[in-house]
Amino acid sequence: MTARLLEIEDLSVTYRTGEGDVPAVRGVSLTVDRGEIVGVAGESGCGKSTLASTVLRLQPPSAEVSGAVRVLGDDVMTMRWGDLRTLRWAGASIVFQGALHSLNPVHRVGRQIAEPIELHEPDLAEGEVTRRVGDLLEQVGLPAARAAAYPHQLSGGQRQRVMIAMALACKPDLVIADEPTTALDVMVQSQVLDVLSGLVAELGVGMLFISHDLSVLADLCDRIAVMYAGRVVELGAADEVFTRPLHPYAAALSAAFPRIGDPAARYAPAGLGGDPPDLRLLPDGCPFTPRCPRAVEECSHAEPPLATYDAGRQAACIRVGQA
Repeated sequence: MTARLLEIEDLSVTYRTGEGDVPAVRGVSLTVDRGEIVGVAGESGCGKSTLASTVLRLQPPSAEVSGAVRVLGDDVMTMRWGDLRTLRWAGASIVFQGALHSLNPVHRVGRQIAEPIELHEPDLAEGEVTRRVGDLLEQVGLPAARAAAYPHQLSGGQRQRVMIAMALACKPDLVIADEPTTALDVMVQSQVLDVLSGLVAELGVGMLFISHDLSVLADLCDRIAVMYAGRVVELGAADEVFTRPLHPYAAALSAAFPRIGDPAARYAPAGLGGDPPDLRLLPDGCPFTPRCPRAVEECSHAEPPLATYDAGRQAACIRVGQA
């Protein structure tokens, strides 16, 4: 089986709007291997969801895309429509945030899980489809009988599990999870994350997990890419990015989540002032400069490239390695 499931190479996505061009993703390169969970972190508006949707060519017509996105070795951007339909669900699938808005309120959840199975395996007998639906629900920790429920009859965590079951319905190699735990309380969030990590270990799929919560990604992922203003500004092993970040923005995200048993974090919680930049009016230098506590004059002259440091870690900051 192919080890490299997803390869994003120099991807840029620009939205054409009446108020000007919005470069939502700028030159991002990223890979996901079989059995690996890669997290993408960053504030709202940094380009995480645009990156996730572009993997399956779900971007709106107003988006102009350059670069390459290869799923199972095939370039999604140049793929014919029929091949793209085959790839979706069966090769790669996506779990959106807000299951209540993604599920059809007038259909039972079992019918919605069965739909992609019937589409991609039309010769499958009805009884076999029903059995598959029940197996999928049990795989994500729900009794098969819940297939008869409507979305409003399920809790938030149960609906999110149904979304995960739908994503796994056609046995994809790659699963994209776009902030699937954002609207859940911490207990249900933990349960859903356990389900996701268990499925990756059990099925050997690869996963691209999108979240603004760096602490969640540190617990779940093998590697983390931190995005700011449409670019990856740090990439490395999950525990290292969370505990020993190189980029000042990654350090600010990490410091926003207090460590249990750390008095300094409890009595003096850290934060990050200011707002992300307007992508239509990006400065000439590093976009993080106005909010960066370590900025120097040179930072406003040119945007630093994503450079590789010891142990393969990458960061886009001229101050890395300086005292």
